[in-house]
Amino acid sequence: MKAVTQRSYPIRLSRRSFIAAGVAAATTATAKWQVEPDAVLHNGAIWTVSDRVPEVEALAISGGRIMALGTSAEMLALAGAQTRKIDLGKKRVTPGFYDAHSHPVLSGVEHLRKVACDKSSIEAIQKDIRERAAKTPAGKPVLGFLYDDGKTPQPLSRWDLDKAAPEHPVMIIHRGGHTMFVNSLALKMAGVTDGTPQPEHGQYFRDANGKLNGRIADHGMEPFEKLAAYEPSREDYRQGTALISKMFVSKGVTSACDADGNPATFQGAQDARDAGLLKIRLYNHTDEADLDKMIAAGLHTGFGDEWVRLGAVKLYADGSISERTAWLSEPYEDMPEFRGLQTTSPEQLYNSARKAHLAGWQIGVHANGDLAIDRVLSVFERLQKESPRRDPRFRIEHCTLLNADLIRRIKSIGAIPIPFAGHVYFPGDVMHFYGEERTRHMFAMRELLDAGVRPPSSSDYTASPSEPMMWLQSQVTRTDYQGHTWGANQRITLKEAVRAGTLDGATASFEEHIKGTLEPGKLADLVVWDRDVFKTDPAQLVTVKAERTMVGGQWMYES
Repeated sequence: MKAVTQRSYPIRLSRRSFIAAGVAAATTATAKWQVEPDAVLHNGAIWTVSDRVPEVEALAISGGRIMALGTSAEMLALAGAQTRKIDLGKKRVTPGFYDAHSHPVLSGVEHLRKVACDKSSIEAIQKDIRERAAKTPAGKPVLGFLYDDGKTPQPLSRWDLDKAAPEHPVMIIHRGGHTMFVNSLALKMAGVTDGTPQPEHGQYFRDANGKLNGRIADHGMEPFEKLAAYEPSREDYRQGTALISKMFVSKGVTSACDADGNPATFQGAQDARDAGLLKIRLYNHTDEADLDKMIAAGLHTGFGDEWVRLGAVKLYADGSISERTAWLSEPYEDMPEFRGLQTTSPEQLYNSARKAHLAGWQIGVHANGDLAIDRVLSVFERLQKESPRRDPRFRIEHCTLLNADLIRRIKSIGAIPIPFAGHVYFPGDVMHFYGEERTRHMFAMRELLDAGVRPPSSSDYTASPSEPMMWLQSQVTRTDYQGHTWGANQRITLKEAVRAGTLDGATASFEEHIKGTLEPGKLADLVVWDRDVFKTDPAQLVTVKAERTMVGGQWMYES
């Protein structure tokens, strides 16, 4: 037998489930190994998400990768004097979850610098803004984030924020990232008045009397972003990455796609990794604004290592679902004249996508509404007709409102939709703006799976929490946190939901060969849960907690 390296192992030790990778020959359960495992996890209920061997009792780990699977007796027989033996106590184990679209690095920086406005009352938000203003020189911005207008009795207005901090420009970003709530001084300093024309690809919202109410959408936020601008330091990015990775891994997330990256966020992720502070693996999308620099440097999708890797070029077609700016074929229930926002012209979208496509990049386009998805698919179809590439894995980020024809085209072009996984559970308070019938075709997991499409799971954090158990409950029950069911026809099974949150996330980033299932040769990224998800009432899945999370064979979180 050839010498065994860290990534080359014997292939089979028992007829049932003891499988390893790297050598074509089979051995017996009594065979001697040339590498003893670093650790053996035994006496567990390990769900592998592998069709070949769905469940085993134990696994062995060497060099940060899974070495073998089997019974507890088989795995313990491999242990040497230095092997850590970890009794799982019959606990349920799954692969680590993959948050296929989130914003970890930038949101980590926001946690360092901004007021968290995830409160259920306007008074509580005013109190926190007032306290921050008291520590801030007059005229300087007071910034907030994580606000959700569906969670307060009514949306924040400019006058609410005037009461809290009249001598400071106040700008609070919705947790979805596509709308902002500002006060009167911010409007004045940004030069936006009641007579200002509506911005291209954006919106200034007004009250019943035609007065600006302080809510700003998409490209309308640009003058306020300039007003609020501060340049995070390299250390901010490092600390922000470290902070958010601790948060994610504590919920059972071991990999995430950073869906709005740039050279600074990529550097911050690498700095956190190099300092030993990065707890999760990151697949980093690149903003269109940096594409030329990336191409000039000879970089494209896949550059990096198993911890920090370049992902797709990120483009935009429309607005937000939770903030009600997605581009729809029919108006919103509460805004009969408003069908959302197109945030990029057809020509710009095609030209940017073509440049990325020809340079070897994966393309990920933000598109929520059915009209936006139609436009994005037209671009993908044109690219493959003009300049076909083998397995480009086009991504439709969010891909919320679908119909049968759109799903057929998604399947035909091989695109990967990246739906919100915690919807409808988390933003159930705004689902009524879409109407019962429309919600039957939103976050359309059942229809996509039935069509042979494998959508992964994502939080879009900060838009919703990066919490896999919330994802599972939402996808299996389609019931929100208040108990209302939206689109029950899109329910999927728990095993389908687990696969979406693990293997299908890895596939969306070309990483299915190293993660997403617990199989020999793959990375030892896994979660030990405090209860068995397969024996838990689906309506109580959000109460299941990660007890321990392992990444690369090391415990990155222990409760």
